Amino acid sequence: MCLSCTNLQNDRTEYLSRITIFLFSCILFISFFGVNATFAENFNKDEQIEKLNAQTVEVILQRHYLDGEISEESVQETIWSMEDFWAFYEEWQLVDQNEERIIFKQDFNDISPLLKMNGYFGLSEDGTLNIYNGNPNENDVIQSFFQVNTSRLKSHLHQELMEGIPVATKDQYLQVLKMCEKYAINEL
Repeated sequence: MCLSCTNLQNDRTEYLSRITIFLFSCILFISFFGVNATFAENFNKDEQIEKLNAQTVEVILQRHYLDGEISEESVQETIWSMEDFWAFYEEWQLVDQNEERIIFKQDFNDISPLLKMNGYFGLSEDGTLNIYNGNPNENDVIQSFFQVNTSRLKSHLHQELMEGIPVATKDQYLQVLKMCEKYAINEL
């Protein structure tokens, strides 16, 4: 075989190899993006089905504090996945539920924010230990506890309760209750 024939054959082989690689690349490209386009279409369909299956409910969160205060917060939740929804509220206790509303509660081992900001222990005219929203003279009772034997009460404690003892922490709250329980009138 002559040298030019060999070069021609090598050129032809190289040309066919390049065409084969090009065609193979085109087939891979079309296959890959064709499958991905189908996948994207199916994904969008699944997303639309999920949107149709999503449910919006009112979620009521009740916070129960040591001082008896219960605060409520109401939020609208769109439930996409029940598993995710229950996981999000795993620290809350289910109280009630129906198709439109779900009520959760959580007990807090602390006094309420209202009490921390503006709560005062005091005595009513009949000697009942109360917590007031503000100064006891305003008579805005938040919670009543028990009647205190004021004749046995130490005079400085009696005076402090008449003026109002501020309650800013859980420890203060428990300390005043414990101190006043000694003077509680036991009703039979």
